[in-house]
Amino acid sequence: MSSRAWLAAAALLAACRPNTTRPAITPYPEAAGVEIRLRPPEATRRLAEALQADSLTPARVRLRDGYIETAWLDSATGRPTTRRPIGTGVVRLRAWADPGRPGNTVLTVETLYRPLADPSLPERELERQVPRVHPTAVKVERVLEALLKRHGGPPPPAAEQPAPPRAREEAEEAPEEPMDEASPE
Repeated sequence: MSSRAWLAAAALLAACRPNTTRPAITPYPEAAGVEIRLRPPEATRRLAEALQADSLTPARVRLRDGYIETAWLDSATGRPTTRRPIGTGVVRLRAWADPGRPGNTVLTVETLYRPLADPSLPERELERQVPRVHPTAVKVERVLEALLKRHGGPPPPAAEQPAPPRAREEAEEAPEEPMDEASPE
């Protein structure tokens, strides 16, 4: 199962729990993500600290639920703003820490903006992921890369095992056998 499929399944399961403070939404597929070697509560705490250190102060941190959310932030300063959240100058972060492989956590961070205001639509339908080159998205990617570097990621996929050296030597030394020519019938 791919990490995106795991993430979707974990988010759906979390949305079904009545005792969670997570919103009943799943991250957008374009959201930044990484799998690190920490359990979800610790990964949530470390991510919140890293975002805070990079001027992206979380407004809500739920360690037990593996969820982080900021207020609407001025994308130039990273500080909360009272400006109307329209356009890429005002962004919000939402982060999920979901179980990955045993002992690992999949961190997913959305960097959102609203392209327009439409009171007839639910708020979530107005939100869009900022482009990857957006300054706040670049900060988020940098934070996730630093967490991966510091705590490690999942083991690499099992690759094909190379043949033992003895078998390779024998294969190299074997003379080529002539091919039989097909005889016409």
